[in-house]
Amino acid sequence: MSIGHALLGLLESGPRHGYDLKRAFDERFGHDRPLAYGQVYSTMARLLKNGLVEVDGIEAGGGPERKRYAITDAGVTDVESWLAQPEKPEPYLQTTLYTKVVLALLTGRPAADLLDTQRAEHLRLMRELTRRKTAGDLADQLICDHALFHLEADLRWLELTSARLGQLAAEVAR
Repeated sequence: MSIGHALLGLLESGPRHGYDLKRAFDERFGHDRPLAYGQVYSTMARLLKNGLVEVDGIEAGGGPERKRYAITDAGVTDVESWLAQPEKPEPYLQTTLYTKVVLALLTGRPAADLLDTQRAEHLRLMRELTRRKTAGDLADQLICDHALFHLEADLRWLELTSARLGQLAAEVAR
């Protein structure tokens, strides 16, 4: 995810302080990984340097000055361009799991056990996500569905690999 673009998009509704941006980001997108304040301010500094945001006001307080940021026309154009670009699908052609299976076979370790352990971990996470989805709001449901669909695809791969483990072992032995 582009944190800079997400923060720019949040600024389109109006100027905000850095802590307001962090709170809005965490509420909308940071369910599992909230932003650190330092990440917000370093991103805002970069966006400011690139002319995508401007300082809309500075408030003095008991601590450091609080800057209020506003998106510029260039920032709006940048968000529009980013939203219009499709994300590159990520085919997982060389995954860590595949590497582990092949290395287990190469070293005489039980690859089937590795696949069983991984299957159990996928199922555990799927149960956790299903509970979260059931109790969550629409955003949580959609995020969990996305993750669950990917985990289901992984499970299909685990089953297929288990079924072909003998063939793979023969190929690896050559």
